[in-house]
This record gives sequence, structure tokens and C-alpha cells, in this order.
Amino acid sequence: MAVADLKKSHKKRKQREDVEEPEKGAFEEAVGLEMLSDEEKDAEAESDKDDNEVDVFPEIDTRSDSEDEDFEDSEDEDEEEEEEEDEEEDEDSGEDSDLQIFPKSKTVVSDITGQPKRVFPEIEPDYDSDSSTEEDPNRVGNVPMHWYDDLPHIGYDINGKRVLRPARGDELDKFLQTVEDPSAWTAAFDKNTQMDKPLSAEELDIIRRLQAGENPDTNYDPYEPTVEWFTGKGKEEIMPLSSAPEPKRRWLPSKWEKQKIMKIVRAIRQGRIIGSKPTSSDKNQVYAIWNEPPSNQPPPLPAPKPRLPTNSESYNPPEEYLPTDAEREQWEKTEPEDRERDYLPQKYSALRLVPAYDRFIKERFNRQLDLYLAPRIQRTKLNIDPNSLIPKLPSPSSLKPFPNYKSLKFTHAKGRVRCLGVSPDGAWVASGDEEGVVSLWEVNVGREVKRWKVDSKVGAIEWCPRTDVSFFVAGIEEKLHFFIPPHLTPAVSNLTQSLLAPATLPPATQSAIKWTSSAASSADGSILTINLPPASGLPKQLTWHRKGDYLASVSSSESQGGVWMHQISRRHSQAPFKKIKGTVQLVLFHPTKPHFFVATQRYVRLYNLAEQKLLKTLMPGIKWISSMDVHPSGDHVIVGGYDRKLCWFDLELSDKPYKILRYHTRAIRSLQFHPTYPLFASSSDDGSIQVFHARVYSDLMTDPLIVPLKILRGHDVREGLGVLQVKWASRQPWLVSAGADGNVLVWCS
Repeated sequence: MAVADLKKSHKKRKQREDVEEPEKGAFEEAVGLEMLSDEEKDAEAESDKDDNEVDVFPEIDTRSDSEDEDFEDSEDEDEEEEEEEDEEEDEDSGEDSDLQIFPKSKTVVSDITGQPKRVFPEIEPDYDSDSSTEEDPNRVGNVPMHWYDDLPHIGYDINGKRVLRPARGDELDKFLQTVEDPSAWTAAFDKNTQMDKPLSAEELDIIRRLQAGENPDTNYDPYEPTVEWFTGKGKEEIMPLSSAPEPKRRWLPSKWEKQKIMKIVRAIRQGRIIGSKPTSSDKNQVYAIWNEPPSNQPPPLPAPKPRLPTNSESYNPPEEYLPTDAEREQWEKTEPEDRERDYLPQKYSALRLVPAYDRFIKERFNRQLDLYLAPRIQRTKLNIDPNSLIPKLPSPSSLKPFPNYKSLKFTHAKGRVRCLGVSPDGAWVASGDEEGVVSLWEVNVGREVKRWKVDSKVGAIEWCPRTDVSFFVAGIEEKLHFFIPPHLTPAVSNLTQSLLAPATLPPATQSAIKWTSSAASSADGSILTINLPPASGLPKQLTWHRKGDYLASVSSSESQGGVWMHQISRRHSQAPFKKIKGTVQLVLFHPTKPHFFVATQRYVRLYNLAEQKLLKTLMPGIKWISSMDVHPSGDHVIVGGYDRKLCWFDLELSDKPYKILRYHTRAIRSLQFHPTYPLFASSSDDGSIQVFHARVYSDLMTDPLIVPLKILRGHDVREGLGVLQVKWASRQPWLVSAGADGNVLVWCS
């Protein structure tokens, strides 16, 4: 076919050469353009219309110039053969028209381009035709189908019309379809048509093979024998890697390599590159065997020098160095490790009389130990200013007010004062001693107003926190006495009388504790008495709930009934714990929540009274807890012990102490937070009182500020006991302390 086209092109070219060319003007020859007239343009356009055939680009003639002459001679023969072939083609076309299988096309004029085009009639497939011949109605191409999610159609067909979205049922319809049609699972969702299409058996087999990790081709044999395509005789060039001609670099020398080699040659000639000289192996290498190899490490430290001998080690020492008989006997009785020196000085009149050194072997052995165990590292000393390690705290003068001097002194003549209590308004102080004397006196002037005498020593005193009534409780052996102070206003006095000794008593409850009232003797004695169980011992602590209706007492007995909770309004007492680990030392009510602190000898447990469960166990690490108090905010607790430790706990942080303070030299006896000022105080058996500034911030990220302010000294130590209890005045930064010397002191700011 290519030969025929080539012949046609030669024929047309020859015809064009025969036509006489018109003469060109000077401008046309200079510019190279052909200027045609209007008639020539019309004639050329008509000739173009007649020639509907597209000229084929002639193939490259690979023949040499010598063959051109033969080719011109054979042109005439080719023209005759071409005419014969055209006649044969006309005959063949006539025969093919009789055997036409495909439908004939029509030539119509295009509406878009205006050119004629062929249009074939649409194929109407029969029932048994293959579905693969069906065309896809959606002709949107390879675009994301989610672009049509919000549109009623899913694309466009070949004519540009919208393809509407087919109706799809909900999940229930899909489920019913799977139940009714067992073969519904073989269909797959087609995103292009938005409908399910059934899969053929071949496609299902391909999916099964892919799920099983097999080759999807059914005709693939993984165990077929290997075909040796490139091995064997005559197979080396059967299948070349490429049909490209061999490049010139296969046989031409590289200019780049030549430049590199000449660069190296010039460097060798100029002496910039010197070849390695052959080393003669006959020459003996001499080196010092004792020299150490060079090292970057610092030189080792010198070994410690032995101790030089003194005058006492001379063979003829002075007389003052010679030991006496008593010193010699004492030296011999002392253990060798405890002796001041390992030898006894001896005196010889001449050097020739000195015997052999009997400690030579032992001394050499000790010297070897000194060399072996000598440190080989030089430790660098850090020059740190000790003052820089001390935390920067504010000056105590900027944290005023706080108590700093002794203002009043009240003395109990006979016994040591173990307990005291300050009224809620801070005007009265009740103190009790071991002789059974309870004294009520004023804070401002120190005048004693009233004195009560009880049967045994007083173990604890506590004022009721309510402001509408006024009374305090004193604990003695197996009893709790309620006292009303004198000189009260009629309203407060009547309300206190009705609370402690009401006209109609509440119904009695079954309890081992008895409540007895004595209204007639209220002026000279207690108005109400609570009889604790027998063998309960002396109450060592009393604490009130913030509302003033509940009172908790801790007795000195080690039985489980040492903790009792008393309700004043109902006159009812109960033991909150049936069984508890350890001996209870102290109890406290939480200032804002229904929580209850119980301190044993080594642990502090926090209980929820409403839910009746254990919330947290604090581990202060103290051998024996002696005192405890809760911050007015309820988030911090301080615990003191007989081993001189004061532990600060942050309940929101951890069950371990946030800070441990050791400011006392002997056992801590009492601790208390001030109810309104950021202060707390601790007392000890060393006779001193430590006053601290304790500011707690509402920001949880800021640590509490604890600053020691003042050491108050005014109590004497008697029989190993110092300050036994401290209490704050609620409205003033004043502190009241009770000591074993029988004195009660008031410290003011």
C-alpha cells in the first residue's frame, strides 16, 4: 500500500511540473511569496474541493543516488501497473457490495461544524446478544461521583441529556431483598450508574481468589516449568532488550576520561602527586617498649606519699615520748582498731642493738592497700554560696500582725495546766489543771471570774462554737461536764438553759451513756453531765462540729469504745466505729464537708459520714501522732508527733506530706490554725512556741506560703513537760498557751 501511495505522489508531482509556471515579479522573488489573482484563487479552491484525498507524506527513500536513474526509467511501467490495479479494485468493490454485512452509513451535514459526516444507524441488540456491547448511559467520565450527591441526576448521556438518579430503597428494603433473592449478595454497587449490578461467575471467582491471596488469573500455573529464553545455543540474541542502534560511545574514546587522565599526568609531572615509595621490609623497627601510647586523657594522679616518721619512732627518743607502765598497760588492753598509734616508743643506747623490724610485713601490706585503694579521680569542688540555697522568704515584719510578746499571765497554784478553751468571741478563757480546778477568766485583764471544783483532773476543755448560746464542756474521769459562764445576757442565758436543760426531755434511747441534768446547781456546778462507759478513762480530746450540735470525745482507754459522738439536741450518744485499726489519738470534723478525720498512732484516716466509707489514708511517717488540726478551708491538714516532726498535707495533692518541718527540739504537744488570720502555732516540750505564717492561695497551681515568724519563750520545763496546749483568740491575732509550770500566758501582737 505504501508503494502505491508513493507511485501516486510521483505521478502528481510529475503532472505539476509539466504545467507552465507563470513568471514571478521582482518583489515575489525577493520575498518568497506567491501573489495570486482572484480568479486564480477561485480556481485553486475548486481544485481543492475536487481533490478530497489527503496527500500522504512520502516515505523516506533509502536508496542511493545511483539508483535514481533506474527509478525514473521505471516510472512509465509503474503508471501502467497502477491503472490495472485501479480496474481490479473497482471489480472487487462490486463484488463486496453483494456481501455487505454491516448497515450502510448516511452522509449528513453536521450542525456544529457544517461539514459532511457519516452516521451509522444504532444497533438494536437481540435477546441473546452479549451485554458487554451495551454502552454506559452515563458519560461524565472519570470525575468524583460525590459531586452529584446533592443533585437529582448522576450525569449526562451521549446526547447531553441528564441521567436521573435511580430510586433506591432504605436499609429495610435491602434486607428484604436479600431474604427474597438468595443471589442478591452477588451484586455490587456501581457508583457511575448508582445501582446494583450482578456479578458474573468469572468476577465472583476473581474476588474469591483475591480474598484467598491467590492469583486472579485462572490459567496461571505457579508450578509451570521455567522457559530458558536467553540460555542455550542460538538464543543469545533472539529477544534483544531494545531495537536502538548501537551508540558511538561503544567504539569512540571518551573526551572526558582523556581530560581527567591528562589532569592527573600534569599533576604527577609538576610533583603535586607523589607515588608511594616501596617500603623495605629488611630494615628492623626499633621502638621503646616502656613508652605508653599517647592518650587524650589527663595524666593519672600521683599515689599518696607514705607518712614520714616522727620523733617517737626514733631508736633513741627523748624521755617525754616514752610511755609509763600505766600507759603501756592501757595500750595493750585497747583493741588494735581503737589505738591512737600502732607502736610503742622504745629506747636503745646504740643503733646496733636495735632488733629486726617485726611489723615490716604488715606495714608493707598496708602500703600496698593504700596504693591499690587510692583514688585516681580528682574531684572538683563546687563553690556554692550557702546563702543562695536558702529559699527567699518575705520578711516577718511585712507579715504582721502576729503575737510577739507576753501580755498576761494567769497562774494555777497547785497543778500543771493540761487544757484550756477560748470562747467564740475571744473574751473568755477556761483552763483546767490536774487538781480538778476549772477557772474562767477574762483575756483582756486576766481577772478570774468563776472557779469550779470537779472530782478528778481535767483532761480537755472545749467551748461550743455557737454564738447564740454560751457554754463549755470539761472532760474528767468517765464524765463530761457542761458549764455556763456567769454574767450572760438574759436572752443568751435563757437559750442556753433551754438547750442544756429543756423542760421536756427528748425520748430516751438505748445507749451505754447516761445524760443527767442538774438545773438547780447550775450556778455552782455543771448544768449537764454525760456519764461515759466504765473504764473509758480520762477524755484527752473534745471537738465540736461547726454547727455546735455534735460533740466528739476521745478517751484515753485503748478499747474500741474510746471515740464517742454526742448529739446535744437529742441527748443521744453513739460510737461511730465498731472496729478500727490502731489506737485512736485524735478526731476532727471537717469545717465545710461531712467528713471526719481520725488519727491513730501512725496514720490519719478521712471518712465520709454521709456515705459511711473511707476516703483517704494519710501517711505522715511519724512514729506517734500527738496533735492535729485542719485549715479553715478544709484542704490542708497539719499533723505533729512526739518525734518532733510537723507534717503539712495538701488533701488535693497526695497522701504523703507536702512539707515536713523540724523546728522543735523535743516532742510536739499541740497545733492549731487561726480561724481568720493566716497563722498557725505549735507548742513543744522544749518550752517554746513556734508561730508560722501560713497563707493558702485559691489558685491550685500556687503552693502554700509557710514562713516561720516568731519563737515565743515564757514557760518553764517541769519534769520533761513544756507547753501542753495552745489556742487562738478567734477575732484577734492573740495566742493563749498552757504549760506544765501551772501558768497560762496570753501573747499579743
